Amino acid sequence: MTELRKEEQTEYRAELAHLAGKYLTFKLAEEEYGLEIIKVQEIIGLMPITKVPRVPDYMRGVINLRGRIIPTVDLRAKFGLEEVEDTERTCIIVVEVASSTGKMNVGTIVDQVAEVLDIAPDEVNQTPEFGTRLQTDFILGVGIVKGSVKILLDIDAVLTTEEVQTVGTVAENQ
Repeated sequence: MTELRKEEQTEYRAELAHLAGKYLTFKLAEEEYGLEIIKVQEIIGLMPITKVPRVPDYMRGVINLRGRIIPTVDLRAKFGLEEVEDTERTCIIVVEVASSTGKMNVGTIVDQVAEVLDIAPDEVNQTPEFGTRLQTDFILGVGIVKGSVKILLDIDAVLTTEEVQTVGTVAENQ
C-alpha cells in the first residue's frame, strides 16, 4: 500500500511540475498572488486613467502608454474585494492576455508588487476544492514559499473571452 501512495504522490507532483517557474507576485488586500513572468510585459506606476462609459465596474478605463491605448482592469473590483483608495504603491502590471481572437495587452491594477519568485515544483499545490458552485478555473495552483501562500493566477482565465473582447473593443474605440 505504501508503494501505491508513493506512486500516486509521484504522479501528483508530475502533474504540478509544469506550474513551477518564475512568478511576479503582488498584493491585493492581505493576500499575495502570482502571475507567470512570461505573461508580464511591464510594471508601471499608476498614471491617469481615462474612464470609459458603459463598461463593467472592474474596468477602470484606458491608459495611453507611449502611444498605445491599454485597457485597465482593477483586480480588486474583479475579485469582489473591498474598494480602497489608491496609494503610492498602487501600480499597473501590463500583461499579455490570450483570447479566441488573439493576444492583447491589458493593464491590471494591483495594490503593490512584491517580488519575482522562482517557485520550485515541490512548492506548488493544486487549487483547493471549494465545491461545485465556486468558479476557480482562473487559479493555476497555490504556491507555498517560505511558509507563505501565493495564489497562482491564470491571467488568461481571469478575464473570460467575452470580457477580453469587450476590453479590446473599448481600447480600439479610444
